[in-house]
Amino acid sequence: MAINLHRRHFLGLAGASAGAAALAACGGPSTAGTPAATGAAEIDFSGVKPAASFDFWTNHPGKSQDVEQSVIDKFHAKFPDIKVNLVTAGANYEEIAQKFQTSQAAKSALPGLVVLSDVWWFRYFTNGNIIPLDGLVKRLDIKVDDFQKSLVADYQYAGKQWALPYGRSTPLFYYNKDHFKAAGLPDRAPKTWQEFGDWAPKLKASSGAQYAYIYPALAGYAGWTLQNNLWGWGGSWSDGWTVTCDSTESVAALQWAQDSIYKDKWAGVSSKEAADDFAAGITSTTISSTGSLLGVLKSAKFNVGVGYLPGGPKAESGVCPTGGAGLGIPSGVSKEVQLAAATFLKFMTEPENTAAFSAATGYMPTRLSADMGAVLAKTPQIKTAMDQLAVTRVQDNARVFLPGADQEMAKAAAAILTQQGDVKATMAGLKTTLEGIYTKDVKPKLTS
Repeated sequence: MAINLHRRHFLGLAGASAGAAALAACGGPSTAGTPAATGAAEIDFSGVKPAASFDFWTNHPGKSQDVEQSVIDKFHAKFPDIKVNLVTAGANYEEIAQKFQTSQAAKSALPGLVVLSDVWWFRYFTNGNIIPLDGLVKRLDIKVDDFQKSLVADYQYAGKQWALPYGRSTPLFYYNKDHFKAAGLPDRAPKTWQEFGDWAPKLKASSGAQYAYIYPALAGYAGWTLQNNLWGWGGSWSDGWTVTCDSTESVAALQWAQDSIYKDKWAGVSSKEAADDFAAGITSTTISSTGSLLGVLKSAKFNVGVGYLPGGPKAESGVCPTGGAGLGIPSGVSKEVQLAAATFLKFMTEPENTAAFSAATGYMPTRLSADMGAVLAKTPQIKTAMDQLAVTRVQDNARVFLPGADQEMAKAAAAILTQQGDVKATMAGLKTTLEGIYTKDVKPKLTS
């Protein structure tokens, strides 16, 4: 199954993959819907005045409710004729997706602005549930060129802009500096997993921690973070639309991960939140989102170090995926509400507010011109995450565009990492499942 279509040239998928959080909670909304048209009509906002109020649906990524409300208060001071109602629409991205899909189906009250995660927003695009922002970008003079290129490009399809980046993150390698010092290790993240494999026994022996490394919780994170391991070994979940999870390289990457737990016995798997396990001293190292950084720094009773994700035997660079969420505007609300929401969207993503959001959460500053001086002076670790953006890689199609694929990846990872299942057989089974999803739910919807 090798169909060579560029990501930006396909349309009409029945849905994207399941959300990056709380995967075990439910199967997610239906993937059925009306595909978006390739040439989505430009919306004419001439003569339209902003609505007096609208709802902003968010899950407060990175525990950002206070900073979101602060930005809204500043917006009200500047635009007193537009009231933004901050609505907690879920505890995570999946719950927001559930609520948004339910509201679409029931034709009930919709938000003017909604948080859309990296693996959910494309569903809304294909179903025609969100509008292209290009006309509003032009009318309101939103400086799209000032956004981090790799982040804003994630929402560009069919030559249009469908959302703007908001709570965006990359995984970081977190390490306990005190444990590293006690083990006689360099004060840095390992360059490769092989190098860490040499370090791990020393850490385990000297730190007193239960693990030298703990893999992130599989439900919600396996499909995202394991891309790092796969890419480092020269593997992947998929190459374009060709499923490659059972390749020799992919199997080798996951076999190494399994061996770190069962054979070498220095690694474990987090049951809930790896960042919390790390901050509690249960493990000397882990991988977790940049959005966890400030919480870790606040709760850890030791010196925290962060670094780029390690590479592998085939690649030491370009092994870090991006993730997180953007902000989109629903199609099912009036032009007046859409214009009011866009006015706030512009304000919310201005450089000053981007810097404030980053300072409060640890998420990436999405604007190039954001003044991060004060933030970096207080939390210099954020610069590591910012610098790593230059060597990030677009996520595999299978992870973000196949409906339900993320859940299947989590199941396969659990079989390998928590049940010591046969890696090759498990990956072969996953390939069959993913190809079935592609053939049934995606291939018929691709444009020629």
